[in-house]
Amino acid sequence: MWSFAFPYAFLLVPLPFLALLLLPPRRAATGALIVPAAIAERLTAGSANRVKARARRLLPAMLWLALVVALAGPQRIEPVAALPTSGRDIVLSIDLSGSMEKEDFALDGAPVSRLDAVKRVASSFVRSRAGDRVGLVIFAETAYFAAPLTFDVESVARAIEEAVIGISGRSTAIADGLGLAMKRLERSDAASRVVILLSDGANNAGTVQPDDAGALARRLGIRVHTIALGPEDLETAPQSRDAVDTATLRSIASESGGETFRVRTSADLEAVTDAIDALETSAFDRPAAQIHRAYWVYPGSLALLLSLGLVLGGRRLA
Repeated sequence: MWSFAFPYAFLLVPLPFLALLLLPPRRAATGALIVPAAIAERLTAGSANRVKARARRLLPAMLWLALVVALAGPQRIEPVAALPTSGRDIVLSIDLSGSMEKEDFALDGAPVSRLDAVKRVASSFVRSRAGDRVGLVIFAETAYFAAPLTFDVESVARAIEEAVIGISGRSTAIADGLGLAMKRLERSDAASRVVILLSDGANNAGTVQPDDAGALARRLGIRVHTIALGPEDLETAPQSRDAVDTATLRSIASESGGETFRVRTSADLEAVTDAIDALETSAFDRPAAQIHRAYWVYPGSLALLLSLGLVLGGRRLA
């Protein structure tokens, strides 16, 4: 349906015509030029001269009308598909400690670091979460928000892909990474608030204990899914320096009502994203929305062309 954003602009249409009627005529700067009758007839005769005279009167009127129409803002209401929405806020909290450099994973048949494997799978997971607000926390010795909660999942995926080890230290402060994610979600009014916590080590930095953070998540109503990454864990290899603390991550998830996943290979990591997709179902579509698409540029462009015509026509007549 067509309409105008500022229909009262059409009240300006008669303004130049009222000016012609009400304002006094301008006095000529010089006297009249007297020419022989034969020359005067040739100046005023001919259809070409009449056409030019009509154009000189018509172009300014058309220019003014085009400007008024552009000012009135012609627009059309068009239905568009609304963005999907889920009412869910998800924060990924990813371990970026020094052990994530270890090349004990494989992608496309080639050995890669744990971080590279996480980057590929996590960025793909985030891009599939259209309708969710997604944020990113990076933690090692300290934790910080690398991306705020946003519907722009592409920007969060790029932040994951650009993450590098060393910017937040090399130790592992699991509780700090979880705590920062919960601090942002605590102020959220989303119907569902979820943290996906990924770590490949044991908590050896920070001042908060992971079990305390898990209990706080339960009190806040925040569900935490944990991912224990790496081929070894403290339960089966307690002397290993880079073993993941699976028991602590399992306890955090259990306290908050979430799930824990054990990941030893790239295939396991990809399976986790499918499992989380099943736990945190995808968004649903809202009814189509309506937008106002503006078309003022067309009468505005016409006004520009008419003004150029007046300028060029004036030069030829001069």
